[in-house]
Amino acid sequence: MPTVGNMNTLTITRQVPFGVYLDGGALGEILLPRLEVPAGAEVGSALEVFVYHDSDDRLIATTRTPRARVGQCVSLRCVQVNHAGAFLDWGLPKDLLVPYGEQRVPMREDNSYVVYVYLDKPSGRIAASSKLDHWLSEDGRGFAPMQPVNLLVCGRTDLGYKAVVDGTHLGLIFKTEVLQPLRMGQKLKGFVRRVREDGRLDLCLQKQGQEVRDELADLILAHLAANGGVSPLCDHSTPEAIHAVYKVSKGNYKKAIGGLLKKGLIVVHPDHIALAPVSPWNRGARSKA
Repeated sequence: MPTVGNMNTLTITRQVPFGVYLDGGALGEILLPRLEVPAGAEVGSALEVFVYHDSDDRLIATTRTPRARVGQCVSLRCVQVNHAGAFLDWGLPKDLLVPYGEQRVPMREDNSYVVYVYLDKPSGRIAASSKLDHWLSEDGRGFAPMQPVNLLVCGRTDLGYKAVVDGTHLGLIFKTEVLQPLRMGQKLKGFVRRVREDGRLDLCLQKQGQEVRDELADLILAHLAANGGVSPLCDHSTPEAIHAVYKVSKGNYKKAIGGLLKKGLIVVHPDHIALAPVSPWNRGARSKA
C-alpha cells in the first residue's frame, strides 16, 4: 500500500482535464496535477511520485522530490511563522509545518533548523520537529568503535557539537576533535569514537588507533627529513597549525610524537622537534637540534 510522506510507484487509473488520478489502494484515488504529468503518460502507466497533503488537506501526488521524507532528518529554512507554527521550505508547493510544541527554540523566518520529519498520527499529516531527542535514539549500543558513520550537525553544547548519526541516533563530537568551525546542518563523514556504558555515542571526525598513528608517524618523519630535520610543531602548537600540515587533530599528533620519541627516532625540545642523530631518516637531513 502507498504511504504518505514517501515516494511511491503508482499506476494511472484515469485521465481528467486537470491531471490524472493514481491508484492509491486503501488511500483511494490520488490526484497528480496536470502540470506534473510526464509527457506520454497514459492510463496504465506507472509513475514514481511523492504523496502528501495539499493546502486543502487533500491527498495529492507530485513528481517532485522533497528535501526529506518521513523518518528523515534535514536542515531547512524557515519561510513563515504564524498562529499554527513555523513553516519550512522543503521543496514542495505546500511548506512543511513545525507546530509550536515541536520547536526546541522558537523558530524565526530566514533561519535554518535541523528537523525530523514525521507523520502526525491523529491527523495523518506530515509535520516536522526540532526536538530531535524525542524522535532519535541516544542509545547507540548497536554501533562499534571506529565504525564509519554519516553525521549531520544539529546543535552546540559546552562540550562540543551534537550530531545526528546515520539518521537514527544522536551523538556528541567533542570540541577537541573539531579542527575547524562546524555549522548547523552541515553534513560530514565521521566515526564512532566510543560507545559509553550508558549507550551514548562519542564521535570523532578522524580515524583513531595504532594503524592511524603509524601512518602519521611516517608522515612526520618524512616531513622532518624534507625540512632539515626540524619542525616547529610541538606540544605548544595550536590545533590549527598541526591540522594545516597533517590534517589531523592535535591529540593524534601528540600520540604519534610520543611513539616516535619512545623509539628514539626524534628529540623533543620546548619549541620544536628534531630527528634524532641516530635516526635513519636523518641521512641527508641537516639537524638543527
